[in-house]
Amino acid sequence: MNNIYGYARVSSKEQNEERQIIALKGQNIKEKDIYIDKISGKDFNRPMYKKMTRKMRRGDVLCILSIDRLGRNYEEIQEQWRILTREKGIDIFVIDMPLLDTRTYKDLMGNFISDLVLQVLSFVAQSERENIKKRQEQGIAAAKMRGVHMGRPRIIIEDDFSKIIQDWEEKRITIDMITEKYHISKSTFYRNVKAYRNMR
Repeated sequence: MNNIYGYARVSSKEQNEERQIIALKGQNIKEKDIYIDKISGKDFNRPMYKKMTRKMRRGDVLCILSIDRLGRNYEEIQEQWRILTREKGIDIFVIDMPLLDTRTYKDLMGNFISDLVLQVLSFVAQSERENIKKRQEQGIAAAKMRGVHMGRPRIIIEDDFSKIIQDWEEKRITIDMITEKYHISKSTFYRNVKAYRNMR
């Protein structure tokens, strides 16, 4: 009997994969057969994906919510589709695009339609990621132009920093007094002390 597996991926541990899991369970996939990676698709080094594909056999079915779960760009999605369907003999079903269901379209015309839809969707998925990245870069640039600081919080100290360091080194003030007065963390203070000393 052929098995059906589900695969879900989120790009970071902070993101929630619940929407994908609900959709996969809606296809009557057992929880033990759902594999989840919480890792960026940047280098496609996804341990659970690899574990799942090693377990899958010819005739098994892979179910994913959307086509971009297969790869990080147009070429990678195409490559994974080819490996799974043609080399390993695995069927693929994409929930949010029912036309991409290799179980249904087995004839020549069906394969043509499926391949055509796959190419369009994988191209759209890559374009959307590139647009998101571009919008993020534009947003960061605009924020910097407005004087908004990006990244780690900077130390903002009105007094002479060298005097503060000297008082701290000579134990006239404590690290707790500094962090409380200037609303910074200890690690931020130490990082700035190191940077200050390197500039001397």
